[in-house]
Formats: sequence, C-alpha cells, structure tokens
Amino acid sequence: MTDGIRPPLIVECGDDRVVATLDRPASRNAIDLATVDALHALCIELEQEPRTLILTGAGGVFASGADIAQLRDRRAADARQGINTYAFERIAALPMPVIAAVDGYALGGGAELAYAADIRLGTPRTRLGNPETGLAIIAAAGATWRLPRIVGPSRAAELLFTGRILDADEALAWGLLSSLHEPDDLLAAAHEIADRIAANDALAVRHTKSALRAPRDAHPHVDLELQAELFERPEKHERMTAFLERRNR
Repeated sequence: MTDGIRPPLIVECGDDRVVATLDRPASRNAIDLATVDALHALCIELEQEPRTLILTGAGGVFASGADIAQLRDRRAADARQGINTYAFERIAALPMPVIAAVDGYALGGGAELAYAADIRLGTPRTRLGNPETGLAIIAAAGATWRLPRIVGPSRAAELLFTGRILDADEALAWGLLSSLHEPDDLLAAAHEIADRIAANDALAVRHTKSALRAPRDAHPHVDLELQAELFERPEKHERMTAFLERRNR
C-alpha cells in the first residue's frame, strides 16, 4: 500500500526532546523503506544534537509490522543487509533515552521498533507480539536479543516460537510496558517522563544510558570510568551544593 507523497514520519523538534510519529494510515503505519530512511535521517539529527526521543504512531496504531508487500519480495541478499535491523539498532544506540508511546498494535517489526526504546508506555488497547514464524521468517530486527533482556529467556522464547500476541495487561505484567494510560493521555504521559529526564543533568543521563547498554562483562569498569568523568565536572559540585542548601533550609 502507499500513502502517496505523505511523509511516513512526522517529526516535531523541541529544545530537549523530539516527537516522531509514524504516519502511514493506508497500511496501519507498516514500516517500509521510506520509513526506514526517515528513521536514519532522524538518527543523524539526534546523534549530532542529543535529545530525548518520543516515538509514537498515528491513528491509534503504533506500527502493524514491516511492510509485507515489500518484505514478500526480498531475498537472501536483502536479509543480510538488515534493512530494519540496523535502523532499529541506531534508534537503540541514540545518546539520550528513547520513549515508545505504544497505542494499538505493535507487531513484528513494529514490536521490534518498540523493543529498541528504553521505556515503553501503552494503553488498554495495546497489542504486542512477533508473528514472524507464521510468515515463514524469524524476528531478525532485534527481538531475539532485546526481548530476552526485557522479559527473560523463557518468556521471549514462548512469544517468538508461538507468535502469540500479548494484550496490554500481559505486556504490563511481563515488563514489556512500564505503565498503561488512556489513549488520549498517552502522549502526555510520555512528555511527563521526558520532563523528568530534562530536569536532570544531560551528560549524567547519557552516561547512565551508556552503562545500561554496556555488555555484562564491561561492568563495573565502564560505570567507574563514566563516573570518574562526571566527578570532575562543575555540574556535580553545583547540583550537590544546591541539594544540600535545599535540605538545610
């Protein structure tokens, strides 16, 4: 399906955050090559000027999956290019936190885009899952390595082997979503989290994300090196002094 000349991603930029909305109504926001290109362009901007990213979807759907009409004709060489995989990895590796505001369906590639976020919020109508094996392929854009870290190996295996779709309550109970909100309140809830992030020291937030993304065998060395850099900055002294002054009033 096509949405004509309509851009697949609507990007709204602020001083400390960017809101990117998947907007392909004719295909329920299915992720096609134009969407992937738009995500790469967005990443270039956020790599150069780090800000919190809020990802969401228009029309009560996050993303119904990869665009099957395009995916059906891809061959081995296309698989090895990792068209969606590398775009989602770039999203996950952004310097500042990524918040996915997931309303409605987030399936297949749409779910894998949500898994690339650091924080996922949902609504009572959120549905998350990876039905790829039913289409004779695997979830190769992040689910096999991100999902076990989020929900644990056994639950990840169940979802990926069976293709079962989780409803909002199950996704919340499993830790795929951190909270549920009514659809009209979802974006405001994402902004509230972004507000709290913005109130903190930006480099401390970035270093926290770096530590969270580091492999297990890199700890505690990576944490101590990041902390050492922060200990030398005037911002540490200023913020701690302000904290002590407030406490002693």
